Amino acid sequence: MTAKPVSHSRTTLTELMIPAYANFGGRVHGGILLSLMDKVAYACAAKHAGQYCVTVSVDGVNFRQPVEVGELVSLMASVNYVGRTSLVVGIKVVAENVKTGSVKHTNTSYFTMVAKDDHEKPTEVPPLLLETSDDIRRFLEAMKRKELRVLNAEYFHNAKTQMLIDESVDKLVNERCELADGLEL
Repeated sequence: MTAKPVSHSRTTLTELMIPAYANFGGRVHGGILLSLMDKVAYACAAKHAGQYCVTVSVDGVNFRQPVEVGELVSLMASVNYVGRTSLVVGIKVVAENVKTGSVKHTNTSYFTMVAKDDHEKPTEVPPLLLETSDDIRRFLEAMKRKELRVLNAEYFHNAKTQMLIDESVDKLVNERCELADGLEL
């Protein structure tokens, strides 16, 4: 299978933020942005894989700045990493006020997608051809995020709840919680 360059599947989706997208605070609802991120992640992953792709996880959705109604939102996606059947798509979201020309970075997120064949089975994806130092950096960062995700999952899967409580209950002292009367640990 021939490697495909990152540039082959790089995708940008731009959409006007309309009043119907507003939340109760008058800003664009985070769910709208997540839906748009999922769309651009699919388009980018499917272009690289040459197959239908599904979202299996979303990593690091941090809303850095609000998006206002009337702004143009651009979602820039690129394949950052590929496994055998999976791809990690990095997405940068920027919002532009067309009246003032100001542009702000509002989100960065990473979607893990899996390519599926005609029988809904995971199917192999082409290797990724890294063409720039940014491509290399993003690939290595995705590898590190994957490693940390595995370690985190192992920790919580293997740890016994009582052991965590016994080791950590003293950490609750300065937190905004109270233990119910009569609670036995």
